[in-house]
Amino acid sequence: MIVAGLMSGTSADGVDVALVGIRGSQHRLTTQLKYYETKSYPPTLRKRVLAAAESGHVAEICHLNAYLGEFFAKATRQAIERANLNHQQVKLIGSHGQTLHHLPTPRREAGIGPIRSTLQIGDPAIIAERTGITTIADFRSRDLAAGGEGAPLAPYAHYLLFHHRSRSRLVVNLGGIANVTVLAAGAQLESMQAFDTGPCNMLLDAVTTQLSQGKQSMDRGGRLARRGKVDSMILRHLLSHPFLHAPPPKSTGREEFGRRYVQSLLQRAHKRRLSLSDVLATCCRFLALSIHQAQTWIADDIHEVILGGGGIYNAALVGALQETFSPIPVRIMDECGSHSKAFEAIAFAILAYQCFHGVCANVPAVTGAGHPVVLGSMTPGHLRKHR
Repeated sequence: MIVAGLMSGTSADGVDVALVGIRGSQHRLTTQLKYYETKSYPPTLRKRVLAAAESGHVAEICHLNAYLGEFFAKATRQAIERANLNHQQVKLIGSHGQTLHHLPTPRREAGIGPIRSTLQIGDPAIIAERTGITTIADFRSRDLAAGGEGAPLAPYAHYLLFHHRSRSRLVVNLGGIANVTVLAAGAQLESMQAFDTGPCNMLLDAVTTQLSQGKQSMDRGGRLARRGKVDSMILRHLLSHPFLHAPPPKSTGREEFGRRYVQSLLQRAHKRRLSLSDVLATCCRFLALSIHQAQTWIADDIHEVILGGGGIYNAALVGALQETFSPIPVRIMDECGSHSKAFEAIAFAILAYQCFHGVCANVPAVTGAGHPVVLGSMTPGHLRKHR
């Protein structure tokens, strides 16, 4: 079965589209990446998404839900055409959607009890209608309903593709948020560990955007950070955040590390007269140390670290991780038979495949859910000819 996986992360910079050949059953699957591309959001759309995530009004969120549905559908159609496939060959779309809010910590409501919630937009009905392909979305809600955090979900795919009989691996996703998956040597799926470690690219992007007054939206290649010096006082402040010291299961997002968090950091940096390069260098060291601290909750020795996600293209961040984890080798997913940048989109293609076949793909040991559940809600496609 060929499945299209769509992923738009916390950084809200665009949508990754991966066309993946998948075969197998239960928890024994093989995958082949047939095509991958990223369709960037126009700058105005990115600003609107980020504003909606921080303080959006219901009318704007309603509109963006449909707008992103159209955007994702167009990106999928274009990817299928560029891969020289037709729509009938692609049997499923798995769309993560664009996260606007994620509230895994339960809030009590009178007469109901504790409530966990999450919101991803990008209307799957529009995607299914425009492509004619059955679309599976809303992957996080069922795990939350079962008492879990609804995140992270990519560790299921990490296990399928990277677990090893004799080597313990730490798989690190450097997305908007960083998360780690602990794959102990020979461990079973049910005993796997995984959790968010804190912010990642969303912090670096926000700092770059703010301090460059919008002239740059990212530190491309980590060039600015590599020129800077780490400020030890700011670093200690960043490492004191309570989330970093909370035990797993845990997940986080822009609610915890969004605009107010960044503004507080920049105010401190301004008082210390730090340059943009200094702030970015300090943030890269902070991110590396926050990921390294994951070992606090790990019982086994780690033989190697495997990196994926957009952060692998930031040489300053990768260098900080290599230095922090030394002498443990730090490798990129591409060296291990997978596509680093495409991996999360591949993961949601896998989750869509499992939903279609009724296979539970959450990992309660990771998310804290009370039991395994099938992830995702399905919107049927159709066979109408497309223009």
